[in-house]
Amino acid sequence: MTEGAGYKKNPVLKALDFVDEQISRLEGVILAVGVIAMTINTIAAVISRFVFNNAITFTDELNVIFIVLVTYAGLSYAARNGRHIRMSAIYDALPKKIRKVLMVVMTSVTSLFMFFLSFYSYRYIAEVYESGRILPALGLPVFYIYLWVPFGFMLTGLQYAFTAVKNLTQSDVYLSTHVKDGYADT
Repeated sequence: MTEGAGYKKNPVLKALDFVDEQISRLEGVILAVGVIAMTINTIAAVISRFVFNNAITFTDELNVIFIVLVTYAGLSYAARNGRHIRMSAIYDALPKKIRKVLMVVMTSVTSLFMFFLSFYSYRYIAEVYESGRILPALGLPVFYIYLWVPFGFMLTGLQYAFTAVKNLTQSDVYLSTHVKDGYADT
């Protein structure tokens, strides 16, 4: 998010950049730990099953937890890096000013939608918590699996909000806080 002379002088935008950087670091740790833990867990399950002829009963439940973790942390990561699927044939043909307005509208609406989903996923977790359900093999309450969902939606909502701010304060059109609109020639 660090571009343009006006941006460097604006303390609000500098603060957004700092928050964005800290979230990026947190996501990196969450994604790395989640993928590594899932890999180790899967390898341990395979070795246990085929070498020792004895299955570890909780590996599937652990992998479900890691998949939810990586999926919802990955939402924000994809938003930060402009990696969500886009169907942009009509959008690409529009003039830059209209694309910019559309990008502000799209990122603002998407941000609000992500915050809405975060709120409702939190309510769902409260219902699951009240149900008292537990995972059969691990014996953990089921609501632990879903704790990452509102967190991931919230971080994704922040990313889209930051992108809307970026588009409102910069002359170029941005897909995310540091990815300009356009296609790279390969």
